[in-house]
This record gives sequence, structure tokens and C-alpha cells, in this order.
Amino acid sequence: MKPWTLALGGGLALALVQQQLLLSRAPRLLGLSPAAASSGPGALELRFSRPMDRDSLARSSRITPTAAHQWLGEGNRPRLLLASGVRVFQPIDLSVAGADRRGMALAPQAWRWDPRPRIVAVASVAGGEQAQLQDHDGRWRPLSPVWSSIPALEPLGDGSGVALVSADARGQHRVWRVDVKQRNLAARARGLARPVIGAPRPLGTDPLLFAYLSSNRQGDLVVQGSTEASGLSSTDLHPRGGGSHRLPLPSSGPVQLVPQGGALVVPEVDGLSLMRMGGPVSGRQILPGSRDLSSFCPVGGRALLVHHRPDFTRALEIVEPGQAPRTLWAGPQALVASACERNGSRIWALTIEGLGQPRLTLLALDRNGRRLGQRELRGWELEPGTGLELDPSRLQLLLTLRPQQAGGRPSQARPALIDATSLELRLLNHPVRQARWLVAG
Repeated sequence: MKPWTLALGGGLALALVQQQLLLSRAPRLLGLSPAAASSGPGALELRFSRPMDRDSLARSSRITPTAAHQWLGEGNRPRLLLASGVRVFQPIDLSVAGADRRGMALAPQAWRWDPRPRIVAVASVAGGEQAQLQDHDGRWRPLSPVWSSIPALEPLGDGSGVALVSADARGQHRVWRVDVKQRNLAARARGLARPVIGAPRPLGTDPLLFAYLSSNRQGDLVVQGSTEASGLSSTDLHPRGGGSHRLPLPSSGPVQLVPQGGALVVPEVDGLSLMRMGGPVSGRQILPGSRDLSSFCPVGGRALLVHHRPDFTRALEIVEPGQAPRTLWAGPQALVASACERNGSRIWALTIEGLGQPRLTLLALDRNGRRLGQRELRGWELEPGTGLELDPSRLQLLLTLRPQQAGGRPSQARPALIDATSLELRLLNHPVRQARWLVAG
């Protein structure tokens, strides 16, 4: 037999032996990660070495405290979803067990997971303002030095940090990034940990006259601003992986990145544009009319719009892929903020009506506009420039309220938590100018 024939045969035999060894090995859990988008209070993506039997995973795995959940997906990348309506008030212990499609058992794995977001805020402190983060134990930690003011704070959508804008006494603005390293998912033996906060890093070298910020769930960041030297507005994209590039973007207002990534919403004189990004901005779809983007829904490519009608009334609309905007609410009141659950199954809207001491009202609606609840936030007003955000893990809304006063010295605003079902209000005793959720990255 020729030498090359022996070598070829030996190689094939070795490959067959290796294949048999791999087939005889038990499946392994290669990794877990929080899902970027969830239709409920939280979701995990799991990666196994072999295709798993999903029914076996569902039978053998355990969640403590017990919570309704389901397993979705096929193959070696199933997903674990907490059911809609589950509320998470403490870390979850997860035991992953089951068998692959050959019936070979997985060695049980013990993990700890906390899908709850944390609050980041611009706090009023001696000497000016400071960006701060609240841990789950209620304590506040600094994210930045004390600056004269912090006009803007934008949590990065992947939970990896925050971007903020500082302003000095001369009115010069600078944009900073603060990395926040979270450990909200870990092997139980290792345990969870408090976030590690990095030092602020400047984004850009020249001071700005103004700056607007927007982020998506991938952690990309858009910075709109103009330098004193040029006086011209520019829009820069800072991808999560680093670097930056300028977007050739005509705009009549602040742009916002679409949560799913790859696109942004651009206000124009004749309506709202959805633009795709492929390096330079490419592709454009326009929605005509006098409309403002109010908020995005977590999944399904849906968004809430405020439509300013010719008769001077306003309407809250939901826009869904491939469909014309659909009205959920209309009235003479001003619509100042909104939030959305899942694909628009529940929606919350803040309205203001009246002069002197205007009435602030929170509405809860279903996807057809039927009113599920209403609460007048008597004696409170929304801090200008702030919004309304939902924490799906605990089903609570976050907004920034200040006591309503007829005259005298302005009072300080505070973070307010509102139960998304009962609309019960709870205020945190911490003076702030704005408060936002930082997702559990």
C-alpha cells in the first residue's frame, strides 16, 4: 500500500474517532446572556454545545423564587422568558438542567440573575450637579465630578454606561462617556456584584454650543451638536465598538436611534423620516404631517407619536410596521410623555391641561386606546425636559416630579415611581433634575 494511501486512511480513521468521542460527550452550557429585547420582564439567551431537548429543559430546570416562564427556540440556542405580569423584586436563582436530543444529560448549572434596571440621575448637590447611580440597596454613588450643570444624561441602551453633557459657567458644553461594568448574571458560586464605575472619558475635543444624545440597545450613541468655531450643527455616530464617524444628516430637530439598531428617526420640516444606516445614511422613509416621536415600544418595531392636529388638539398615535399611524387618544391637553409595554399591549401617557397651576394626569391605555386607568398627579408637575420610562421587571414607571408652587423659590424635583397597574405613586427623597433607567447589562 502506498504511503499517501496509508496517511489518508489514518487521517480518516482519526477523524472518525474524534467524531465518536465528541458524540459520546455530555452536552455543556457554553454561556448565558441577557436578551437584548424581551416581550416580558426579562429574558435569557442560552448557548449549549449540542442541540437540546426543549421539553427536557423545561421539566428539569428551576427558578427560585418560583415565577411563571417559558422556553422558546430550538437547537443549541434556546431562550428563557419570564412571563408577562411577573414582578422581580430580588435576584433570581436559576438551575439549568435537562438532556440533549440524544437523551444525554447536562450537568446541572447554578446561576444567579437580576434583570432589574438601576436609576441614574442628575442630582442637585453643593456646587452644582452630579451624575449619580442608585444601587438596588437604595444607596447613591457618583458617576461624575460636580459640574456647574449637566444638561443631558443618556443611559447607553446595552447597560454598558452613560453618556452625559456638562456645561461650565461660560456655557460651554462637553460630551462625556462613563463606563459602568455590571455583573447582573453570574454563576451562583461567583455571585453578583455592585457595578464598577469608570472615569469619565471625553467624546470629542472642542467645546460645543449645545449637544443632544441618543442611544440604542446595541450601545451605539449619536451626538448632535455644534462647535463655537463653526456654529454649524453636526451629527456623529459613536458605535459600541469604538471610533466615530459623521453622518450627513439634514435635520430640523433632535434625531433618535431606533432601539433595534441600524436606523434612526430624523425630524424634518415636512414630517418624520426613518433612515437606514450603512456607514453613511442610506434609504429614507417619510411619515408626513406635524408629528413628534414620543417613545419606542420594546419589541416589534413600534413607536408612539404625538400628532399636532390643525384644530389645535393633539393625538397619541401608535405606528406599526407596514401600517398607517393609529390613534389611541385625542384631546385638547398637551401630551408631554409616554411609555409602552412590549409591542404596545399597554401604554401610559402624561397630559397637561390648564394655565397657572396646570393639571398633570397619567393615563393607562390598551393597544386599542381603551382607558384602563387614570390618575391626576395633584400638586405635582413634570420637570421640564424629562420623560416617562417603564421598568418591565417590576412593572413600574419612572418620572421626575417637582412640587407645584404658585410663587416663591422653585422647589427641587425628585424621582417618582408609579405602579404600572394601580398607578400608585412613590417618591424618592433625593433631589434631582432628571432620572432615567439604566438597563441591567
